[in-house]
Amino acid sequence: MQSAELARQFDLRTLPPSFYEDPFPTFHALRTHEPIKRMPDGSLFLTRHADLVTVYRDAKTFSSAKEAEFGPKFGTDTPLFAHHTTSLVFNDPPRHTRVRRLIAGALTTRVIADMEPALIALVDSLLDRIQALGQFDLIADFASAIPIDVIGNLLAIPPDAREPLRDWSLAILGALEPALTPEMEAAGNRAVTEFLSYLQVLVAERRRNPGDPTRDVLTRLIQGEADGGQLSEAELLQNCIFILNAGHETTTNLIGNTLVTLAGEPDIVRRLNTEPEVMKPAIEEFLRYESPVQLGNRMTMADTEIAGHPVPAGTPITLCIGAANRDPEVFPDPDRLDIDRWPNRQLAFAFGVHQCAGLAVARLEGTIAIGRFLQRYPNYRLNGTPARGGRARFRGFLAVPATTK
Repeated sequence: MQSAELARQFDLRTLPPSFYEDPFPTFHALRTHEPIKRMPDGSLFLTRHADLVTVYRDAKTFSSAKEAEFGPKFGTDTPLFAHHTTSLVFNDPPRHTRVRRLIAGALTTRVIADMEPALIALVDSLLDRIQALGQFDLIADFASAIPIDVIGNLLAIPPDAREPLRDWSLAILGALEPALTPEMEAAGNRAVTEFLSYLQVLVAERRRNPGDPTRDVLTRLIQGEADGGQLSEAELLQNCIFILNAGHETTTNLIGNTLVTLAGEPDIVRRLNTEPEVMKPAIEEFLRYESPVQLGNRMTMADTEIAGHPVPAGTPITLCIGAANRDPEVFPDPDRLDIDRWPNRQLAFAFGVHQCAGLAVARLEGTIAIGRFLQRYPNYRLNGTPARGGRARFRGFLAVPATTK
């Protein structure tokens, strides 16, 4: 199909299977021919880096609140609506500011530095298990196990109670897909309900036996005051779910996407193993090249314009992070993985007031997990066909069969 025709036919609600495998030709076509794409439902789809930055910088005009969008999508009396309209990511200041301040206050530089020894021990234990297995699933046995453990520690979830966390997260975030099926919606509502029931017990226990609020995110959310008031019970519970979802999905995809890509890049693996200082710019390039989160959303609160294009109030906007991170106006030779690319203005963690509150934790997890995996198994290889998640909003894998040699 010609590039212009690919852009013209693009519709998030009817994506072909080939898109989920490789969306970048479509993103290139859109950037080239329709960078501000009017979708059939009247929303806009943005693919240029500069246009995303414009939106991110103006949180007042471009709102993150989702009541108007999620009411028709989920119904206002559903668990999914209650969750997604209460969590940090889908709210504007001042509510966003209150919650973010509490979460960020528990993720200080000192707290993150203190995580490192336990994180190294966790990664090494997973690598030991992989060695014993020989054949393993890169996602279930490694990439997703790391953030589940880290978040479980942050929220004081007992290790023997963490098994459902990944499935809950996948179901809740899966309901954000543009092409939502009744089965996906039902699974998302069920996951919110089950997780809330679990959290109510966990929070009650934490109220009776609080931890150190400077290190324990759950205790800080329970006790901490922001702008003169504590979080409501709904805000507390729903943002615990948000912490799981945000921390699990992005980090799993960062680690999984990177190791799948590097399985075909032996020269890069050698450099990372012999030049450890290269890992810092490499992590930023991994985030750019295969962005864990591909799409974000905003709603215009007033008449405005983007790059001279008039945009009326009430217009839903989809921000294509995956396309912006391969914009040749910002990243020369954007389809090439270049671990020396610096500076790297990637938008994988968004930008502005909604930049990911846990980005430092995600970078630390990615650096330790990828670095120690490559040192331990420099000759690893894929051992079968990786299974994509089949989602447009998040780019990652459900399963990746692999072998250590």
